[in-house]
Amino acid sequence: MPMTHAYGKNACQNSRYEDFEGLRERAVALRRQGLSLRQIRDELKIFNNDILNRLVKGEPPPEWTKRPNAKDDLREKARELRLQGWTYDRIQATLGCSRSSVSLWVRDLPRPEPRYSPEEQQALMREGLARRRAAEHEKRKASKITALEDIGELTDRELFMAGVALYWAEGSKSKPYDRRERAIFVNSDAGVIKTYLAWLDLLDVDRERLNFRVLIHESADVEAAHRYWAAIADVDVSVFAKPTLKRHNPKTVRKNTGDDYHGCLVIGVARSAHLYNRIEGWWSGIVAQAQARLG
Repeated sequence: MPMTHAYGKNACQNSRYEDFEGLRERAVALRRQGLSLRQIRDELKIFNNDILNRLVKGEPPPEWTKRPNAKDDLREKARELRLQGWTYDRIQATLGCSRSSVSLWVRDLPRPEPRYSPEEQQALMREGLARRRAAEHEKRKASKITALEDIGELTDRELFMAGVALYWAEGSKSKPYDRRERAIFVNSDAGVIKTYLAWLDLLDVDRERLNFRVLIHESADVEAAHRYWAAIADVDVSVFAKPTLKRHNPKTVRKNTGDDYHGCLVIGVARSAHLYNRIEGWWSGIVAQAQARLG
């Protein structure tokens, strides 16, 4: 069978590379003279990359053949900073490289001694947290001031609409199966109470028709709550009806405790069936107009 061209070519190459040790000595010598792999290949006529690499195995390439690495400077800087006691995170943030790169570059260096004791670390963390919370507080405060200025002066109609929505959200409502038709409002927020009272004044509801009662936990200071709500509603403490006390459930943990807890104020309007029905109608009108805007 005639020899194929490919087989003949390989045979020639094999015979050429039979004296491997001799070729290796020449290749190593050329490598030490500063020649690149390409130059050694052309000099020795070795065109098989596998054999060429085997011939110079263990011999480092000359410096002039090494490609510059853009991260070499970063690596050296990272090692310098690590020796100064910097943490991985700090090096990463300063140099703008990945944490994995920092770890690869400096993992052979000794671990730096902690700059702070555990107690100092805790104090620094608390200090940093306090600064962050103060900054967040100032940001919230600025947002609230801007929003407050957005409201401007409240017109009668705006107060009227706000009061209707406020009552429908927080006031008692009759059910189809239980038509009580009484205007009763309950809330624990002083601002909400003041707005509701201003709304009743806008509707010309006589203050003599209002009755007040405190709804509060049995362990709270009821007298202090009466004084608090009397000041908010601008009434005398003597007008308050007997408070409704919420019994303590030993299985629950109360969070509404302390000097800031005043319970809820219940405001009822005597002879309020007509007022209540008007509120239902006003709210139905708001809903209808809102639906119309939705298309």
